[in-house]
Formats: sequence, C-alpha cells, structure tokens
Amino acid sequence: MSRVCQITGKSVMVGNNVSHSNRKTKRKFYPNLLTKKFYVPEDDMYVTLKISAAALRTINKKGISACLKEAREKGFLK
Repeated sequence: MSRVCQITGKSVMVGNNVSHSNRKTKRKFYPNLLTKKFYVPEDDMYVTLKISAAALRTINKKGISACLKEAREKGFLK
C-alpha cells in the first residue's frame, strides 16, 4: 500500500515551497506513518498496520478493536 494511513485515511498532500523572493515550486507533504503490530484479543491474533502518529494516539484512547471497526466502516481497511 502507498503512503496512506489505514486507520484515519490520511495521505500525501500537495503544496508549494515558497522562497524568499516568493517563487513557488511544487512539493509534497507526507503523513507521519509508522508500521506497527497490534494484538487484537477478540480475534486472538496480531495485526500489522501502517498508521499515522495521530492514529496511534486514537488507538491508545479508544482501543484497537473500536478503531478497526470504524476503519472498516469508512473503507480505509479491508
């Protein structure tokens, strides 16, 4: 999979580098992605996900099973 968070759906954004003389050149803003392994107690298995740092905070807050359920409903995870 490309540079897309599997929980939040965050992906690459496009913008400009702006120089001191105000010249603009295209650039990309990449999400802060981490590859992380989680244990899902309901399924008694490990899941490896490519997630953003913001998604990691969400998982710590809500729990892995709730986040996986939401991601499947939104279509970010199959």
